[in-house]
Amino acid sequence: MLGARDWLGDEHIQRDYELLAQELWASNPNLATRTRFVDPLMAFRLGQGTNAEALSAFHQIVDDPNGNDTADFLFLPVNDASTTDLDDRGSHWSLLLVDRRDRNNPVAYHYDSARGRNDRPAAMLAARVGAGDNLQNAPIRQQRNGYDCGVFVLDGTRALARRLAGRRQPDLNLSNLVVDRQALQTRLRG
Repeated sequence: MLGARDWLGDEHIQRDYELLAQELWASNPNLATRTRFVDPLMAFRLGQGTNAEALSAFHQIVDDPNGNDTADFLFLPVNDASTTDLDDRGSHWSLLLVDRRDRNNPVAYHYDSARGRNDRPAAMLAARVGAGDNLQNAPIRQQRNGYDCGVFVLDGTRALARRLAGRRQPDLNLSNLVVDRQALQTRLRG
């Protein structure tokens, strides 16, 4: 359950990502095979874990069941949780979209609805997926409260996935993103 002002947890993001993946498989299987909506815990492990943990997480994310790297697009939720203080579970979400169509030159787009708040963890995550030299701050509407950052991540992910399905050169600007907490609540209840 998700209240009107509750912060989103890993479980909310993961569940909506599962729903979105199912929708994408039904509407665009070609894009679905090349897209990964990454579990928040796996994204944290990738960005903040040891080198061995990060490498393992990376291959779990990008490889298909046959061990082939088939992931062109990674949607990675970014959290500012502490790696050293287990009580600091984080208080802000942002989104990192990694375009890996050119495996030798991946590009990462960081969408932060509280501009600059998650720059450090996003940079660490981008570096771990090979896009550290091509990290761009991407435009996204800024939140006006202290609790909707996760909704921005999910609605931003959905908007970007729709755009990727529609065009070869999609518009990645989310300055006019409309977030809808009620729609998210309905999806999570259903």
